[in-house]
Amino acid sequence: MALYALRRLLNAIPILLGITIISFAIIHMAPGSPLSSFLEDPTIKAVDKENMIKAFGLDQPLYLQYWDWLSGMVRGDFGTSFLKSDPVSTLIWERLPTTLLLTVSSFVLAMVIAIPLGIACALRANSRLDQIVTAISNVGISIPGFWLGLVMMMLFAVKLGWLPSGGLQTINAPFSMADRIQHLILPVGTMAAAEIAIWTRYIRSSMLEVIHQDYMRTARAKGLLNGRVITVHGLRNALMPIVTLFGLMLPSFFGGALIIETIFSIPGIGRLFIEAAFQRDYPIIFAITTVGAFLTVLGSIIADILYAALDPRVSIDQKGAKV
Repeated sequence: MALYALRRLLNAIPILLGITIISFAIIHMAPGSPLSSFLEDPTIKAVDKENMIKAFGLDQPLYLQYWDWLSGMVRGDFGTSFLKSDPVSTLIWERLPTTLLLTVSSFVLAMVIAIPLGIACALRANSRLDQIVTAISNVGISIPGFWLGLVMMMLFAVKLGWLPSGGLQTINAPFSMADRIQHLILPVGTMAAAEIAIWTRYIRSSMLEVIHQDYMRTARAKGLLNGRVITVHGLRNALMPIVTLFGLMLPSFFGGALIIETIFSIPGIGRLFIEAAFQRDYPIIFAITTVGAFLTVLGSIIADILYAALDPRVSIDQKGAKV
């Protein structure tokens, strides 16, 4: 298993390099510069402007800038933020716990609701419950996350005043778990809404394929309780395609955090990326883009490993191939 994961990571290196080259070129082709506000300031001398350009290495050819960034990244150094003057890795590590808190909480909430709801809809296919949940799921998938977040903020924070409108804690107030949970309800609920709609649909479809299989009828014929048949035999097999989907959706969790963190003023990686994009802070943009690409590859590998762990018919040989 370890050999298989290592081979997959090595095979992904050319893909990651290609992604970094394309993103590097596109970002530099975009209009604007990290020093635009300084270069357009008539009060700054031309000599000082040239010194700033040289200090950031923007006077070098594009391929040399890319090589310097790539060689540093290999060593674990993502460079220094142009505008914040802090190491990019430090900025990411400072905000990573906040993003993980948001994404993990929303995912757990989504699974707690989506799994029993998807199973119930599959067991009662075409019933009133199934029709209502399917209709709500279609609406949930269609609603943009930023619009839902703004609506929930206007309703529960502005009009009703039940919940805070943003941030992670009350300003100038000591930390408390109750205060933190109150601040997380709106962003976590907004982020989980789309996930609940998506996962409910997939779990329902997967369970519908499983409950009519021969081994399910055999398990019932042996006298096993229906609940045990569903959870032990049915759900385990129904989750296998879901595991694959989870691996592919792993980067999208951070993509969703990008929007939610901006709307609710949460200081996470997503908001850091938005700020860097508007300010043309190249090192931060490159670092977060590379992390997202790596998560895509890592998610695919994790999905394959979990698939083999759940399905005894799938194994990985010594050469690292699935059989």
